[in-house]
Amino acid sequence: MSTVHHDIDTPGPPKLREVDDGIFAYIQPDGSWWINNTGFLVGRRGVVSIDTCSTVRRTRAYLDAIESVTTQPVRTVINTHHHGDHTFGNFLMAGATIVGHEATRTGVLDWGQPQAYPFWTEVDWGDVVLEPPFLTYTDSVTVWVDELRADVRHVGMPAHTTNDSIVWLPERKVLYSGDLLFNGGTPFLVQGSVAGAIAVLEEVIKPLGAQTIVPGHGAIAGPELIDDVLGYLRFVQTSARGGRDAGLSPLEAARDLDLGRYADLLDRERIVGNLHRAYAELDGSPPGAPIDVAAALTDMVTYNGGRPLSCMA
Repeated sequence: MSTVHHDIDTPGPPKLREVDDGIFAYIQPDGSWWINNTGFLVGRRGVVSIDTCSTVRRTRAYLDAIESVTTQPVRTVINTHHHGDHTFGNFLMAGATIVGHEATRTGVLDWGQPQAYPFWTEVDWGDVVLEPPFLTYTDSVTVWVDELRADVRHVGMPAHTTNDSIVWLPERKVLYSGDLLFNGGTPFLVQGSVAGAIAVLEEVIKPLGAQTIVPGHGAIAGPELIDDVLGYLRFVQTSARGGRDAGLSPLEAARDLDLGRYADLLDRERIVGNLHRAYAELDGSPPGAPIDVAAALTDMVTYNGGRPLSCMA
């Protein structure tokens, strides 16, 4: 079983969209491994960026996109979580205040510099300089862009990771969800929690009443995306119970599984890693507790026919 890509050779060019007045989404096709979305808010005295990109080349292209609509500098960067596709480009935001949850700072430092990872095809990261958040919060912080309020909130429990935050613009009903939501791609919970992600979407994200959602990966969406992702997460839980009751390993369970409506999602091999996490939770592991991520990724490569996972960053 191999990784599915909608555009197998080269992803299309990034797309810059103004989703509301002065509120932008920067969408990077095809949204698969290490190819994330960012966004930015334009004010009279500067720009607030939500996340950066995985490689120097991609982050510089993002900066060019910002400069195409404003001469104001990026003064603030908000990291939604610690993963490198959202943080490796921080250092290119010269002079900007890097904001993130306390555990996001820890996660960036623990992950370290990008390198030649054995699980993915080779990526030209560029000369990345690690730049973790240096203004941190525990629960939430409010960022003002002129008169526009941006609520930056830790979601309160492990979900995609242990340190996920959202950026919510209540006056405009616009949500930057980070990787709590994927559109067209397979969610990934190895460093977070399946049960926690379901609770966050049901108890934190849905009640906001967002009308426009900029997901961490994939196309801009409306609130229907929340139920789409919830459906996949519940599918993972059900599949984990069935596989565990049958005495199968996560890899064996994944190989026996009919992905059904989720078979065409990008990076479907993530089902194996998600089952690793779901099995741990069924065995009583607390949400977000460390599991053997390397073993999960190794099983994902095996599920992928022994080939490294396709990364076109």
